[in-house]
Amino acid sequence: MGMLRNWTGAALTLLCLSIAGQTAANGAGHDMNGAAGVHGRADVSFTLRTGIAEGKMAFIGRGGTIDGKVNPTLDVHEGDRVQINLINGEGAEHDIVVPDFHAASQHVVGKGASSSIVFTAGSPGSAVYFCSIPGHREAGMEGRISIAVAPPAAKGETGVSIDRDPADLPPPVGDRAATTVRINLEAVERVGRLDEHTTYTYWTFNGKVPGPFLRVRVGDTIELHLKNDKSSVMQHSIDLHAVNGTGGGAAFSAVDPGQERGFAFKALTPGLFVYHCATPMVANHISNGMYGLILVEPAGGLPKVDHEFYVMQGELYTTAPFGTPGAQEFDLDKLMAERPDYFLFNGAVGALSQDHPLHSKVGDSVRIFFGVGGPNFTSSFHIIGQIFDRAYEDGAITSTPLTGVQTISVPPGSATMVEFTTKVPGKFTIVDHALSRLEKGLAGSLLVSGPAQPALFRALPDEDGGKER
Repeated sequence: MGMLRNWTGAALTLLCLSIAGQTAANGAGHDMNGAAGVHGRADVSFTLRTGIAEGKMAFIGRGGTIDGKVNPTLDVHEGDRVQINLINGEGAEHDIVVPDFHAASQHVVGKGASSSIVFTAGSPGSAVYFCSIPGHREAGMEGRISIAVAPPAAKGETGVSIDRDPADLPPPVGDRAATTVRINLEAVERVGRLDEHTTYTYWTFNGKVPGPFLRVRVGDTIELHLKNDKSSVMQHSIDLHAVNGTGGGAAFSAVDPGQERGFAFKALTPGLFVYHCATPMVANHISNGMYGLILVEPAGGLPKVDHEFYVMQGELYTTAPFGTPGAQEFDLDKLMAERPDYFLFNGAVGALSQDHPLHSKVGDSVRIFFGVGGPNFTSSFHIIGQIFDRAYEDGAITSTPLTGVQTISVPPGSATMVEFTTKVPGKFTIVDHALSRLEKGLAGSLLVSGPAQPALFRALPDEDGGKER
């Protein structure tokens, strides 16, 4: 559980969250742990691995300017939000503590286990970090944190666009033979626009939320390669619900920053399936944006339509309420209590209404691939003023569809494919019919152009000429 305290003098504001890693099952000797569940975005982060150096126990720097250095000095500025990730490099029990900042990790036991601490650096000067396991500090596990005067304040960041255009999806597979398909994904952590004046540090597949729409054919062999950007703080992985295999591939794809791993699987079942990061804490990684859809088309492909769209729903749990300007931070307590501040289509407020509304013409056929990343809430997917001609529950695209559907229920980790013809022009609002969520960002637009269809929909004249009664 995260702890937030106020300290005076050099001791400062502290946020310390630590989740000890657990060895991944079926991991082929490679665990899938990360320093999970860290609140918000650190200004500066360091990764230390435990090991033996020059015949002594030590912390060994990993990545950046401290890479390979023994008990490196960690350089920060006054007021920086500092994150230290600890990875067990040789199997003995360890931890890391910074007494001056009241920060202490959980113990990491077993090679590859990990934990993190986060704190805010206080007054200029220095502090020590060390392992508090009896005898380990004396055996060499001690280093220094150097705190410099804060630099002049920089201009506020606006963040990049992370919301995926719903029209951004590959063309249909069509009627082709099964083959081998290579898929390249990259885990990228980036500050993105959550709302007009609000940013958030998203964890993404390929820089967007949701991740890319993956499209294959039943019988294909998929060779999936997951790279973790070298600037990432966290370890990441992927679990595809289309996989028949332990963890959906999560253990084989667990990858540290700057590394790449992969695995192969055969697509045995046609359907529309969710994929997501499966590194602990899984709900944290999903909420931060690491989810997407993979479509396994049946032999012969899907019937042709005029428009296809890709939409996913998710939640964000932030320390400040919905609409607060500035940089928002992740709130673990709200996640555990299932009290989200934001409900979102395609990752951001306004993604499907202002940035990328869906477009169609009168008489066009439309197919929407809709999924819920969650991690916690079921969606009652609905388009106000439209009726779904066909809706395929739970992504079962070869099953007999429901017909004439007003609203389709989609739980977290599941998906649906809906099809309909746009019959009249206008602006149609896309919602989750749990309509309080509309006030927390969950709305999109379908814009239909074309001539009026008065035989289908028209206003009636006021019987009294519009006079007051």
